[in-house]
Amino acid sequence: MIKSLLKLFRPARHKADAPPERTKLFFDERPEVVYAVGDVHGCYDHLRRLENQIFEDASAISGRKWIVMLGDYIDRGPKSVSVLDHLMTPVGEGFERFCIAGNHEEAFLDFLEDPAASNGWLHFGGEETLRSYGISKVSSRKEVLRQLLESYVPEEHIRFLSNLPSLIACPGLCFVHGGIDATVSLAQQSDRVLLWKRPQAGDLPVPEDIGLLVHGHTPVPAVDFALRRINVDTGAYMSGRLSAVKLQIGNSPMILQA
Repeated sequence: MIKSLLKLFRPARHKADAPPERTKLFFDERPEVVYAVGDVHGCYDHLRRLENQIFEDASAISGRKWIVMLGDYIDRGPKSVSVLDHLMTPVGEGFERFCIAGNHEEAFLDFLEDPAASNGWLHFGGEETLRSYGISKVSSRKEVLRQLLESYVPEEHIRFLSNLPSLIACPGLCFVHGGIDATVSLAQQSDRVLLWKRPQAGDLPVPEDIGLLVHGHTPVPAVDFALRRINVDTGAYMSGRLSAVKLQIGNSPMILQA
């Protein structure tokens, strides 16, 4: 059942060994304000507190308002299921919410497609996610494990995770989970780069025509502002700080934190 659902909801693979490519969303107009939220990693209570700050901060702002979630909603923290349930519900009045796929979502889907007690995902946050679904023990027998997953992981979660885009862009702003390949256009970016790339010495700068790249994925002690790039992942599951950056037309970026 899990495998058949994944075939239904996830894009078809182009090659036997190639990962499915996700949708990329491009908008012709920039909203008045965007709040980009870093990696939640199962920290549901932090997310709710941060959202309340966002709603309060935005109460006097007119025009289009976005919340962009930068991926990695599950794993490591204790309440992955609560986070997914929440992200699937309507956001506060006057807002649009967009959720980008992270590498942890992709790893979870790969595990659902081929569950095994030896899968590496279990050791970088997967066990915590399974516990949040009510699965306390990972069976070494694949069929037993598959039956547990079919019983505990809702179809709606698989659909939601399978359909997350890998990139969102509007004039002057680009949102991804991991990073980009500065040598190719946004439309040509591979999901492998968008979900897994980390900043490193020698990287080409973000091209000026892209504008500001906003991402998560690589934990930093505080929101990191670099040349045409902002990293919003402050490691909520280990630091206790979930961060967002406010990007409003005509104003400097502002940090919110819970």
